Amino acid sequence: MAISTLTREVFDINKLNLWYGDHHALKDIDFPINKKEVTAIIGPSGCGKSTFIKTLNLMINMVPNVKMTGEINFNGQNILSEKTDLVELRKHVGMVFQKGNPFPQSIYDNVAYGPRIHGMKRKVHLDEVVTKALMDVALWDEVKDRLHAPALGLSGGQQQRLCIARALATKPEVLLMDEPTSALDPISTLKIEELILELKEKYTIVIVTHNMQQASRVSDKTAFFLMGELIELDLTSTIFSLPKDSRTEDYISGRFG
Repeated sequence: MAISTLTREVFDINKLNLWYGDHHALKDIDFPINKKEVTAIIGPSGCGKSTFIKTLNLMINMVPNVKMTGEINFNGQNILSEKTDLVELRKHVGMVFQKGNPFPQSIYDNVAYGPRIHGMKRKVHLDEVVTKALMDVALWDEVKDRLHAPALGLSGGQQQRLCIARALATKPEVLLMDEPTSALDPISTLKIEELILELKEKYTIVIVTHNMQQASRVSDKTAFFLMGELIELDLTSTIFSLPKDSRTEDYISGRFG
């Protein structure tokens, strides 16, 4: 299935259910995601946050014995269709994981990896893409004189920004971030948060986080998950000041038992 970029909505999830074998991990999820907004997903461990975010580019399909029903409409097309081109989907919906995971290659080759996979071969074009992606994540000035040095030689915060640059190099529409700062020190965390606020001018971002302060700082909307259910989705300012569900209030205030 070719991915259209003409429709107005980015994601419109309807009655999404997911099972790991007999375990019902996501239950009747209805979840709209708007263009150029940051949506934070919060909730206790094991509530379905990471499972949900991995459905949005079907990385969840790599897990054995997964079954899904319902619809995940991306730009108006249900990606749960057997006709979905996973390579094309993941070009448009990039992923950044909890811990920076650079390939054991050079800084340059890490960023160029995606464009090469999608057929870009001319060095002049690759140079442009690599430079822009590294500039977009505020890493260019730090690495421009050692682009061909091993990426694994970068600090943890630099590695995470490199992985974001690698995701941006394919020019995605959506960037998924699964606890992208949980392994970082406070200074590196601040840099990533500042980067998220800059990137939302161009990209739609969905971020899973255990950090309530982070969710309140970077997101436009926040979703609270509990035991596989979407309890509440609203403007972040509303979720953190006037949540409609007492379970949301208990979780945010630390009274959740």
